[in-house]
Amino acid sequence: MEVREIGDKKIWEDFLLPCTQKTFLQSWNWGNFHISLGNKIWRLGIYENNSLIAVALVIKIFAKRGSFLLVPHGPVVMEHGIWNMEQILKTLLNSLQELAKQEKVDFIRISPIWERTPENIVCFKRLGFRTAPLHYHPESSWKLNIGAEENVLFDQMRKTTRYLLRQAQKDANVEIVKSTSIEDMKIFYDIHQEVVKVQKFVPFSLDYLTKELLAFLPDAQIAIFFAKYNGEIIAGAYEIFWSGIGFYHHAALLPKYKKIPVSYLLQWEAIKEAKKRGCILYDFWGYADPVKNPTHPYAGPTLFKMGFGGYKAEYVKTQDLVISQKYWINYTIETIRKIKRGL
Repeated sequence: MEVREIGDKKIWEDFLLPCTQKTFLQSWNWGNFHISLGNKIWRLGIYENNSLIAVALVIKIFAKRGSFLLVPHGPVVMEHGIWNMEQILKTLLNSLQELAKQEKVDFIRISPIWERTPENIVCFKRLGFRTAPLHYHPESSWKLNIGAEENVLFDQMRKTTRYLLRQAQKDANVEIVKSTSIEDMKIFYDIHQEVVKVQKFVPFSLDYLTKELLAFLPDAQIAIFFAKYNGEIIAGAYEIFWSGIGFYHHAALLPKYKKIPVSYLLQWEAIKEAKKRGCILYDFWGYADPVKNPTHPYAGPTLFKMGFGGYKAEYVKTQDLVISQKYWINYTIETIRKIKRGL
């Protein structure tokens, strides 16, 4: 096996299209998004006998507590179970270690998109990785196959979800609109800020959200869905449609309207849009078991997502490879943050 950089968008995206375990965090446009943020990136392909069998988008993240190379939801392998996963990882790691020396980073972080099985976990352990104190991207997700007809998907929903969705559909004061306007990004951001005041978390900046929109807009892979109540925009959902999958990436609802079930209709319209675009899967993004961890910050949102039907997907937990002693500063800070956030 050998690693080569890939500079052709078509080669990259064509490889990812038939892959089953993937998210937009390995898309070509996510790489472009990080370039717009000022981050260095590398698009690496892993080849076996001149055939491309895996890809890994690598991003250099600079932080005062320790800089690192990040592989978000990767590497993506053409077909799990056929290739030697540990050999793929080892081949990639050899290149990442050389890159780490060149870029003078303190550690390598991989947020795998690999199923959380004993075999996959051992692959990382044998190569010297340790579980990260805090995940950088979701380590589990709630997903829904959307290949069935709309009426079938509706019938598969939880009874309460169907009821609230019908209530929103019947309410003449509720309207769902779709936008790809840069100016409307500020509307979503302002709603998000109101949520931040109540839930006390560090939000994405307006610049971050705007650049994410701009990265996916040229390929028509992104849209913002807004819910209006009596003419006022009270909720928004930030959706990405990529490589046959719809992603529910960001969402916000004005706290004072939390009893109005617009979020159910907003979500349903996004799912229907994904179907129109030919998507066969809908990824609700982060998941936290509401039974085992009822106090987890994501427990409530997870119950909401589960109401639409579907299944959970759990990935190998985020893995770190220590390069320098400065890593332990980052380890301490992230451990404290994890405790404070109740994760």
